[in-house]
Amino acid sequence: MKFKIFAFSILLACNIYSQQLLDKIVAVVDNEIILKSELDFQIQLFAAQKKIDPNQPGLKEQILNNMIDEKLVYAQALLDSVSVSDDEINQRVDYQVNYFIQQYGSAERVEQIYGMSIEKIKRELRDEIRKNLMIQKLQEKKFGDVQVGPKEVESFFNTFKDSLGIIPEKVKIAHIMRIPEASEKTKEKYRAFAQAILDSIKAGADFAEMAKKYSEDPGSAKEGGDLGFVKRGVFYPEFEAAAFALQPGQISDVVESPVGFHIIQMIEKRGESIHTRHILIKIKKGDEADLRAIEFLSAIRDSIVKGDGTFQDYAKKYSEDKETAPFGGELGTFYLSQLDKSILETVSKMKDGEISFPKRIELGGGNYGYQIVELEKRTPQHSANLKEDYNELQKLADEYKKQQKYEEWINELKKKIYWQVRL
Repeated sequence: MKFKIFAFSILLACNIYSQQLLDKIVAVVDNEIILKSELDFQIQLFAAQKKIDPNQPGLKEQILNNMIDEKLVYAQALLDSVSVSDDEINQRVDYQVNYFIQQYGSAERVEQIYGMSIEKIKRELRDEIRKNLMIQKLQEKKFGDVQVGPKEVESFFNTFKDSLGIIPEKVKIAHIMRIPEASEKTKEKYRAFAQAILDSIKAGADFAEMAKKYSEDPGSAKEGGDLGFVKRGVFYPEFEAAAFALQPGQISDVVESPVGFHIIQMIEKRGESIHTRHILIKIKKGDEADLRAIEFLSAIRDSIVKGDGTFQDYAKKYSEDKETAPFGGELGTFYLSQLDKSILETVSKMKDGEISFPKRIELGGGNYGYQIVELEKRTPQHSANLKEDYNELQKLADEYKKQQKYEEWINELKKKIYWQVRL
């Protein structure tokens, strides 16, 4: 029943894999071909994700049909003159490469695994990404506005209620978050350390060696601080403002950003892209900053428990989660299996309306904060019903309707666009 969302159907690894084998064509769609190696790779990938036997009867045909459907949509996108800009392609290429780097730990490791430079990897990705963006745009144009009304949700429920099974336990939660801030005295200590490094470089010390020795950016330190070519809009605004003001070879003063203090050296400029290296000195907030955040949240909790205002009012005024604060700290409704382990441990012991004590949460990139959580409502596991599960049923009904329309459309495309299976 799930409506297919097209993503990167043939990843870089598949491209490389296909180049290493003597291939045969297993399908032709308009001017596109599907190679056996591509099909085999997709079967292995799907089987690994679903933890099933890749030799399961019917799986090969199912995957091949999906790949043919995708090629049909791409062919129609060409006929409809669907276009994507270089900026859109570049943004998606950068996202994909950054994902690889996060997955494998470093750009160097990615280059080792795929046997080519980052720049070549980007070139290899461009064409497939361009095709996928065209497919996504046409799909969104055709089905983005497809929605069901209340009567359709009810009809969907009546049709499939026996197969929906048990709805797991879920909780509706909100939070108030505070991020510890280092004192000016503490910040000045780290600024002075960064300034001392800068003074050493000005006195003749090698920038790359100082980066390897002192930089606290794990992704670039061992590369001498090298950040590679990056387009405008990727770095923090404070970093970019200082970097773009530099000429090749110039070194910035100490620059503060949300992650610490930077010393930046411009290597090369290409339009809106810059090649820089930097030394990052992070600001350790210290126990005093943590204690201030904990005490602040504890005071808010005490006030709410005493009846001096609501959780939502305090969240709007004091929470530093900018996305949820305007909505009273509302995080949403989640199945227990969807919750982060730290939040699960907190809410699993709470009752409706209860507020937790402050607890540390990791925010990624070495950043952290503290939060208090309100359990607004706990819904025990139960058989699906329209009253308690309307939102979830509406989403399922939306996807079901889109899937039906998608299949009808694919059948229409198969009548007017050439395709052939050659298994």
